[in-house]
Amino acid sequence: MARALLSVSDKTGLVEFGRALVELGWELLSTGGTAAALRQAGVAVTDVSAVTGHPEMMDGRVKTLHPAVHAGLLARRDNPEDLRALGSQGYQLIDLVAVNLYPFTRTVTPDTPIPRAMELVDIGGPSMLRSAAKNHRFVLPVVDPADYARVLEALRSGEPEGLRAELARKVFEHTSTYDAAIAEYFRAGAGAGAGASTSTELPDRLNLTLRRVQALRYGENPDQAAAFYGEVGAPPGVWGGALPSLEQLHGKELSFNNLLDTEAAVTAVSAWAGEATAACVIMKHNTPCGVALAASPAEAWRRALETDPVSAFGGVVAFNVELDGATAETMASTFLEIVVAPSFAADALEALRRKKNLRILRLPLERAGVDELDMKRVRGGLLVQQRMRMSFPEEDWRVVTRRPPSERELTDLRFAWRVVAAVKSNAIVIARDAQTLGIGAGQTSRVDSSRIAVMKAADQGLELRDSALASDAFFPFRDGVDAAAAAGVRAVIQPGGSVRDEEVIAAANEHGMAMVFTGRRLFRH
Repeated sequence: MARALLSVSDKTGLVEFGRALVELGWELLSTGGTAAALRQAGVAVTDVSAVTGHPEMMDGRVKTLHPAVHAGLLARRDNPEDLRALGSQGYQLIDLVAVNLYPFTRTVTPDTPIPRAMELVDIGGPSMLRSAAKNHRFVLPVVDPADYARVLEALRSGEPEGLRAELARKVFEHTSTYDAAIAEYFRAGAGAGAGASTSTELPDRLNLTLRRVQALRYGENPDQAAAFYGEVGAPPGVWGGALPSLEQLHGKELSFNNLLDTEAAVTAVSAWAGEATAACVIMKHNTPCGVALAASPAEAWRRALETDPVSAFGGVVAFNVELDGATAETMASTFLEIVVAPSFAADALEALRRKKNLRILRLPLERAGVDELDMKRVRGGLLVQQRMRMSFPEEDWRVVTRRPPSERELTDLRFAWRVVAAVKSNAIVIARDAQTLGIGAGQTSRVDSSRIAVMKAADQGLELRDSALASDAFFPFRDGVDAAAAAGVRAVIQPGGSVRDEEVIAAANEHGMAMVFTGRRLFRH
């Protein structure tokens, strides 16, 4: 008689699977709660302790770690010596294992005390799965309840080619993911308590465990296949609610570029996460082309659009507050690819859904956490860093010019500094009254970015007099400051740190400008 060992924490489909195996003439072995669930449903089952000859020990910590179990799983049916050794001990073969593991990723957070977290580390389950997967030529290893029906069909009518290897692959993927989640728990400051800071040292080994969230329309170009993979067991609320949790409410399926721009837009608008003032970011090719704050999302949208309505065509728009119907109606005349917000009023959805292809995405909004790693693929490896903080402390700010900024100028500098963090380097943002007037991005020289920002404002007839300018890195020469002053800029914020800082400060003083050094660079390549 064939034998199956069932020991699952996720009991979805368990009773039906067990009953079907019995009907096919199989004997069931089981443990603890799994055995109880089967018996309660009237399914005949034998306790594993009856097979091992030993009772469960230490509150169930030791129950399947026994040669009677693992010899039955690992014996090669075509190896006479394996079968002779098995028989000499009075052990029997086990032909199928269905195990899924303690739900570590669903129940443990970095704040969970270590002793509690360690109780949720499964030992026997991974051991049985690995034994079965190692010997998958003879033992069916089942880790996913979704595979129960396929396995039963294979037992009834014959196995499709490759089924056993596929099931073994899923086991090793599952156990690998499980171990990586435990390692991540320790890396994230295991049991340190809420708000505890973790080490800035990056891990010696980095194990990526990802699951495919969805197939994408295509990659950067239509001839490139693409998919979106999400982190398995990533801590909730790492940034922007985490993109795998986004909910698409309307529109065409997403492409690779859509998600890149959505990430960039949500990251930018997260600078105002949790604030009552409405913020609107219009994103194009991973760089903002308009950002504004206002009392209402409709007014924030209108002011953001003023910066560069030409570039906004086909863009991604993100809000930090619920989108209402009035705003949606105002946006109707502009062609957009995506609108993303934490929530949508019913009348806003009704208005936006009139556009058949417009993608409407609902996503909670939170600031990025430095504990999340940012990765960029290079040939043969990954570059890894902490994700940029979208919070902007001012303890290290200092005024370096003779004239300090006025209160109004300081407010403008704060706004421009938040915006420039989301702009591709070399990045220049010119702003006034919580509205971007000109944005220069991605140039090989900072003075070129300054000129582009001024040109963009001139193209839209936006007055730059008494505006503020933010630069994501220091000015290497005074020419950028001179160009800004000529355009009407009266206050500048930048990291400082150039060997020519004194020359740049002197230029600002000559023009009667105020300049603030932040001591923090905001490169975004």
